[in-house]
Order: sequence, then C-alpha cells, then structure tokens
Amino acid sequence: MSKKHIVFIINPKSGVERQKEIKDAIASYLDNELYSHEILHTEFAKHGIKLAGQAARNGAYAVVAVGGDGSVNDIVQGLIGTKTILGIIPKGSGNGMARTMKIPLDTGEAMKLINKGNTVKMDVCYANDQPFISTAGVAFDALISKKFAKSETRGFWIYSWLVTKYLWLYKSWSWQITVDGKQFNERAFMINVANGQQFGYNFKIAPMADFTDGIMNLIIIKKFPKILGGLLALRGMQGTITSSPFVRHLQGKDISVSNPGLRLMQTDGDAHVCENTIKFRIEHGAQEVIVA
Repeated sequence: MSKKHIVFIINPKSGVERQKEIKDAIASYLDNELYSHEILHTEFAKHGIKLAGQAARNGAYAVVAVGGDGSVNDIVQGLIGTKTILGIIPKGSGNGMARTMKIPLDTGEAMKLINKGNTVKMDVCYANDQPFISTAGVAFDALISKKFAKSETRGFWIYSWLVTKYLWLYKSWSWQITVDGKQFNERAFMINVANGQQFGYNFKIAPMADFTDGIMNLIIIKKFPKILGGLLALRGMQGTITSSPFVRHLQGKDISVSNPGLRLMQTDGDAHVCENTIKFRIEHGAQEVIVA
C-alpha cells in the first residue's frame, strides 16, 4: 500500500526553535508506515496559498498549516475546491480555530491527531470575496486586528493591552444590517460574523458557533458604558457574552453590514481595506479538515 503524502507549511518567521520543534515532532510522532511527508516554508505574505494549491495539484493527501488562524486561512484558500485535506498544528498567537476544533496546542498531541486522520467537512465563509474560517468583523474588532498585526510583540498580554487602550478611545457607529433579507439599523461598538467560536486565548465571541452547520453567527456588541468593558471581557472568557444585555446574537446564511464610512474589516485576524458594505456568505462543508 502506497503511503499518503502530507505537506507541512511553516512560516520561517516563527523562529529557528519552533521550526526545530516541528521537525522533531514529525520525527517522533508522525506514523511513517502510513505517511510520507515534506516541509515547505513560506517566503512572503500569502505564499501559503500558492504552496497549498501546488501541493493539492500534486496529489497531496493533506496540507498541514503550522501557525495561527491567519496561516490556516492561507492554506484553506489554496485548498478550496480540491480533495486535499487540511491539518492544523496550532502555533499562532490566539489559535482561535484550533481551539474551536479542540486541536491540542501541544505539538506532539496535535501530530497524533494527524495520525488518527479523523475528519469532518467544515464550512468556509466569505466577507465579500475574502474567505475566512473562524471570524470576520468590523468596527472595534477590525481596529484591534490592525493594531495587533503591527505590534512587534505578540501574545495575550499585548492583545489585552491594545483592547484596554482603544476601548476608551473608540466610538460606536450606526450600521445598516441585513440578515437573510431582514433589514434593521443598530448602533454598535463591534460587529462580528463567526464560523468558529472564538478570537483565541479562549475569548469566546460566539460560544454557540458550529463550523459544520452551514450557518453564520452574527454578534453585535451594542453601545455600552465603557466602565463595563471588563465585565464583557469576563463574559467572553466564560463563554456567556451573548447573555449580556449589550450583546445581540442572530444567525443567518446571508448577512450584510453597511456604513458610509466603512474602510476596514478583519478576516481571521488579518486587517483589510474595504468599502461601505460587506456581504457575508457561507459555503457549507467546503473543506475537509482533520479534527480531534
């Protein structure tokens, strides 16, 4: 029986020690009776899309994204429409989608899941034409993504510091929102469309989200007294944010948000420029992925 081929895609910016850790884990845990493998490194932004697409065309059984939600997003973009399976070794800052999928943060344990090969077909969402697998959003959400991306330091504490700093500076906007044809207006501090449950660090923006159900979750954080920001954050960590009187939760398959001044959105933690209106849609079961 021929071996199934797995391609691991690593961002060299992750550092020499992390690359060594991955190589050691592959040597120690990957079942060489079942799988052959190769390791590729990205060389520029979005290179992962090209590498994953090429691996799929070459007949790879699976492409494993070694990184965070942004890295996983790139690999998915390269794999959409192919039969190649997605694997994840979580090595990002927040690892929101890996946590949603209950993929262990420990490299060795994550590698063992790849050996087992349990898969499901996950939904892939789109913000206009930009794919995302975990979350996308505007307003405060997009601002923090932009600031965090520019930060030379990563991790939970810098993320928390940015949230705390800009919480007091940011003002709510008025939005026109449509969910499955029903239109309404809302003054919102933040709007997030979720396929996964969390941003990362166990902050659950949409604790009810199921990445296999064909439905997007719309989380609207309405204008609220800033002094209560800490309580909202605590609810996020506890998985009860949608119980807050300042949070509105809706579900739908077609969602749009609009504001004349809209110029920035985020998808899976990466900030992008945009204009006025974002239309969100979902493709049910578009990508097979290895899960726990």
